[in-house]
Amino acid sequence: MPIYEFYCSDCNTIYSFFSPTVNTEKRPNCPKCPREELERWLSPFSTLRKSKGDGEEDFPLPDIDEDKMERAMAALAQEAESLDEEDPRQAAQLMRKLSDMTGLNLGPAMEEAIQRMEAGQDPEEIEAEMGDMLEEADPFAPPPRKGGKNRRPAPKVDDTLYSL
Repeated sequence: MPIYEFYCSDCNTIYSFFSPTVNTEKRPNCPKCPREELERWLSPFSTLRKSKGDGEEDFPLPDIDEDKMERAMAALAQEAESLDEEDPRQAAQLMRKLSDMTGLNLGPAMEEAIQRMEAGQDPEEIEAEMGDMLEEADPFAPPPRKGGKNRRPAPKVDDTLYSL
């Protein structure tokens, strides 16, 4: 019985939803504001960090369960082997899965590129048109504010467990 997390960009909040079954397709509406279909957000796997003893941590990245991440990446690699290179929709689907599994914010440029691939547009054509924007994308950056140049603060986390 999984718990899924979803992000609302309107109220900059992460919500948790309980599902009695595995459900990778359903996207709920925001419980607090009128936004429909929240963005799926990957819950990070947690693990203890080792310390060097001098106050510094061995791992500069967020806490993750390396075994689970390795299995997830192996599953993606296996799926990539059967990918039809002539179908940009399959590549876009794989990129979405990677984003969901890692929790990385791909940014507006990459999101646009993925949407164009999902529509069947040639990836080389997309890269030719958007190359510079795609190279500048920072998947580790927080989502930008609406209409703005300033970055948003880290999202709030609603501790309530909602039903999916």
